[in-house]
Amino acid sequence: MSLVIDDVLIRLDPSGGSVPVVLDSPHSGTRYPAGFNFVCPLPLLRQAEDTHVDELFAAAPDYGATLICALFPRAFLDVNRASDDIDPEMLDGPWPGPLNPSEKSAMGMGLVRNLCRPGLPMYDGKLPVAEVVDRIERYWRPYHEQLAGCIDQLHGRFGMVWHINCHSMPSLTVGADDREGGADFVLGDRDGTTCDPGFTRFVADYLRALGYRVRINDPYKGVELVRRYSRPARGRHSLQLEIDRRLYMNEETLEKHSGFDRLRADLNRLVAAICDHAGAMVARRAAE
Repeated sequence: MSLVIDDVLIRLDPSGGSVPVVLDSPHSGTRYPAGFNFVCPLPLLRQAEDTHVDELFAAAPDYGATLICALFPRAFLDVNRASDDIDPEMLDGPWPGPLNPSEKSAMGMGLVRNLCRPGLPMYDGKLPVAEVVDRIERYWRPYHEQLAGCIDQLHGRFGMVWHINCHSMPSLTVGADDREGGADFVLGDRDGTTCDPGFTRFVADYLRALGYRVRINDPYKGVELVRRYSRPARGRHSLQLEIDRRLYMNEETLEKHSGFDRLRADLNRLVAAICDHAGAMVARRAAE
């Protein structure tokens, strides 16, 4: 079974038996809503997308996992931010409640971006408060409701659940220290607070065995989606996974290259291993 919420998300359910694994791709959407009146060049704006990440993980339901993908772009609204992570200076009036802008908002990359990139504004003026409220109600809330609902349902059924938050990263921004030659993947568990560190090591070791370079929490630790839905002590594990875009596409044109198929095959192997791990953990718990 699958669910589509128009221009918001698609949820793909397991094609056979399910395991307590949920993957989500919050930044791969490419449907730019009508009325999104940005003034920066579209090719530059599109480089904020995690383009093709949804395709890289499209086979996850074949292994028993649930997959949720945003259809709208990150630049329009970033569901990997809290709903109150808004810079009040970008609004045309007072917000109807408290705001809690983070460092991301200060950098122009909060819930609603106001910079396409440093020094390049997204809009030619302030945004109407009513428009931002509408984005939250029509896009942020349904996405979070679906993700939370899937995690809760699987946790209720199995007593544990693993959530993989899927992203891509620009290859030139990986780590302040490049002595190790950069990284193909960065895993983020917010310094061991959003999932069992043993699970993080399991994923890292699996990717390294496939020949990839992996870093943990450097420079990406995970943001709202792994923070919000994780409770490792209660069997709710969330791990952010960042993929070097250079592995599968041209970072400027966003076109897939010859590495895409190999990476997708390796990610299929990873998802299968994660699903097997989850199934084994559930079976072990049942046997105790």
